[in-house]
Amino acid sequence: MNKFTQILPQLAYSAKQVRENEVKVAAKLALPMFQLMLRAGEAAFALLLHQCPNAQSIAVICGKGNNGGDGFVLARLALQAGINVKVLLLADKNLIQGDAQTAMQQYINLAGDMATIATEDDFKQGYQQCSPDIVVDALLGTGFKGDLSPLFIQIIEFINQQHYQQRTTILSIDIPSGLNADTGAITNTAINADSTITFIALKKGLLTGQAANYIGDLYFAGLAVEQSFAETTSSNIYVLQHSNKPHLPQRKPASHKGDIGLLLAVGGGEGLPGAIRLASEAALRSGAALVSVCCAQQNQALVFNGRPELMLAPNTAELLIQTKVFNKANALLLGPGLGRSHWAEALFSLVNNDLKAQRRIQVVDADGLYFLAKQPDVHSQRVITPHSKEAAMLLNCTINDIEQDRFAAVEQLVQKYGGICVLKGAGSLVCNGQQTWINTSGNAGMASGGMGDVLSGIIAALSLQITDLFTAVKLAVYIHGKAADIVAQQQGQYGMLASDLFLPLQAYISGKIQ
Repeated sequence: MNKFTQILPQLAYSAKQVRENEVKVAAKLALPMFQLMLRAGEAAFALLLHQCPNAQSIAVICGKGNNGGDGFVLARLALQAGINVKVLLLADKNLIQGDAQTAMQQYINLAGDMATIATEDDFKQGYQQCSPDIVVDALLGTGFKGDLSPLFIQIIEFINQQHYQQRTTILSIDIPSGLNADTGAITNTAINADSTITFIALKKGLLTGQAANYIGDLYFAGLAVEQSFAETTSSNIYVLQHSNKPHLPQRKPASHKGDIGLLLAVGGGEGLPGAIRLASEAALRSGAALVSVCCAQQNQALVFNGRPELMLAPNTAELLIQTKVFNKANALLLGPGLGRSHWAEALFSLVNNDLKAQRRIQVVDADGLYFLAKQPDVHSQRVITPHSKEAAMLLNCTINDIEQDRFAAVEQLVQKYGGICVLKGAGSLVCNGQQTWINTSGNAGMASGGMGDVLSGIIAALSLQITDLFTAVKLAVYIHGKAADIVAQQQGQYGMLASDLFLPLQAYISGKIQ
């Protein structure tokens, strides 16, 4: 019953879905809810021992809800194992009810040490008496939303400070306190956990946005009811990971470049050659057979230099529209380094108007999104790839609005612009209006210039090779992050360049690296 894993389920849910349906599943299985609390505490304690087998002293921070009940179960098990334990309860113990009260009483019956906390000084005194090497966060569960109380803010910040200064280890039960389980956003502050163990079903807010700064290593414990839960609870939120990533169709031995098709990449305005070069070369490394680049004339030599496989298209909208390369291109990539000049606007208008007429695949990024925001329309064959600032521009709102609920934002972007949206960031979201997929590959080393350009090139290339556009986009997002993970493993995250992804990208797509 105490099994845990870092292999995640394929579906994620809202906190409300989990709270309501875990009760139904338990009733269906004739399983008392207290038994689930016991299993949760056991799984959390097993993880604690796995990570810190020599634990000497544990402080368990409990709130008044069921999350605190899980903490009391863990505290009791630690006490029985001979570990020094102190529970710091941020509630009046007389207000604790139900299963949490039962768990608390079991701990108290073993003469467990507990201090009721009413002030910051109370907490600091209790914490220092315990002098823990491990802190268990069982303060706030998945039902938390809104603002933290001033006392909770003070205590969470104190715990985080001790974490950094004293090198204490923090384990969060179900979710780091202060984090919104539905959105991955924080309002005030949140526990900076080294690891988080979540139960029964994945909460979608653990996998995107600011959550990456707080959850540490994420573990899952199904408590032996996860299958029944998944069978009885539907979701349109999927977790994109190695086990369920799409696959690139194997090429037939007699394939030729014409079978794959031509990509026309438009961007690289005056003084901005790098972005379109990165996007175009990424497309080549991702299997695009023919890539032609339309960029400012003064950039052509820089784009072509060292990559003779790239072709150069005419460099203005007036010349481009008359060419075979424009008429025969199977997919269009618009925006990397495009700029916002009249030259750029003319090219945007040409490509966007073509989409209306021919409905061919179009990937829009960077400055292409700026012009799209000025001329919004809906098209099913368009893929947009905004980060939070660009998404705010597209929806005429603030960056904070986007980050407060990335799931709502990505759905609104699809409703407004059609097609498919990739909302970039930690836990990038890929949405087509019916499903949203949360990507699990990638790392902080990708916070460098040009990474988004590489992604747009991968998407454009895979759209030529996979019939279903949504499938192509999902695979592109996953392998983009995976290539960065390979670089991080081999070279580290610091100093990672967008161009470093090219060779790992090619090797991973080709099956040479797993």
